[in-house]
Amino acid sequence: QVLLVESGGGLAQAGGSLRLSCVGSGRMFSRYVMGWFRQAPGKEREFVAAIFWSGDMSQYADSVKGRFTISRDNAKNTVYLQMNTLKPDDTAVYYCAAATYWPMDISKVESWGQGTQVTVSS
Repeated sequence: QVLLVESGGGLAQAGGSLRLSCVGSGRMFSRYVMGWFRQAPGKEREFVAAIFWSGDMSQYADSVKGRFTISRDNAKNTVYLQMNTLKPDDTAVYYCAAATYWPMDISKVESWGQGTQVTVSS
């Protein structure tokens, strides 16, 4: 397993931007599929985006396509989520996740971060 620590959450206005970061421990970070999930109050945790270990493939939920971009820097053991054109519906706790299967599925996640709150005001 890999230990994951997120940062970068906070408060943004609708139409604004935030960038989340997730740092992973261990030498095997570069071999993990990395992803982001989110959970709003009273709702189930849902998939947001994922990136293949090499960085040359990515997948997105329909709700964030064209607005969010996932990227990774394996030299820094870090995965990013650039969130643009934020909407109030994006308000949630965002979780970093690591898996060894592609495409990423919540049932295949092996490690979770502690979560970071993103709040978008209208």
